Amino acid sequence: MKKTVLILCTGNSARSQMAEGLLRHDAGDRFEVASAGTQPNRVRPEAIAVMKEIGIDISGHRSKSIDEFASRDFDYVLTVCDNAKESCPIYPGYGNRLHKGFEDPAAVEGSNEEKLAAFRKVRDEIRQYFQGCAYKLQ
Repeated sequence: MKKTVLILCTGNSARSQMAEGLLRHDAGDRFEVASAGTQPNRVRPEAIAVMKEIGIDISGHRSKSIDEFASRDFDYVLTVCDNAKESCPIYPGYGNRLHKGFEDPAAVEGSNEEKLAAFRKVRDEIRQYFQGCAYKLQ
């Protein structure tokens, strides 16, 4: 039986979307993965682009509210931004809570290439985190 994971961020537009795509791609045989936001926005085109670079298609993802998952049980809830950690409601069916804050690549200003570089950096940090914390998600 697969463990269930809910990945939370404020907007569910970049970090949590990339994390969902990475975990599903790299460990989808072990985990059922979803993501949501406390204030959902739209999936950032930069997130879609940098995930496509590594062969993961998240173009069909949509930003979802945490409220969509209020009635579901999850083995793990992972917050990937400090704001979501602080404002995340606690539901009875939410199991182990883990937190690892990542910089918000959507906040980076500059050229398109500078923005994409920020998204790549966070994408790679999230993947590295998942590889390093595999023992926590069992």
